[in-house]
Amino acid sequence: MSDPIFNVLFLCTGNSARSIMAESILAKDGAGRFRAYSAGSMPKGAVNPLALETLERYGYPTAGMRSKSWDEFDAPGAPQMDFIFTVCDNAAGEVCPIWPGHPHKTHWGIEDPAVASGTHMEQLTAFATAFRYLKNRIALFVALPLAKLEASKLREHLEEIGRGEGATGHA
Repeated sequence: MSDPIFNVLFLCTGNSARSIMAESILAKDGAGRFRAYSAGSMPKGAVNPLALETLERYGYPTAGMRSKSWDEFDAPGAPQMDFIFTVCDNAAGEVCPIWPGHPHKTHWGIEDPAVASGTHMEQLTAFATAFRYLKNRIALFVALPLAKLEASKLREHLEEIGRGEGATGHA
């Protein structure tokens, strides 16, 4: 019997930077154990070019990345999620769809690198910081013995990961 493959959805309001980077990081670092997705409540319709530049700089996939609505994952035939992580405070405060299957939902908020101003290098630094926070959280998540944890212990671990370095509060 093979281990289950878990579906993970990263949510943000615009689905243009943080959630896109998280999707790419998990797609690579969790390959074979996880299927990664991202979406937004009010998607911008385009991925932030600095998010793509950051992913490429660190060797993470960008092919097929697009800004999309969470409605795609609430539609018939959509993959059923096992985990949903909000990565921006606005999305954490919004009323989300009722997700089938009762996935584990946790807030992993970090500052929005897309609002950084300054030179191109200063903006890239903000994206690199967000990337590092996401990568650290995803590494901790991927290392969890998911099949062995009771639901209450799993929730504790997921919430603890969300309180890690760079954490923001709920909206």
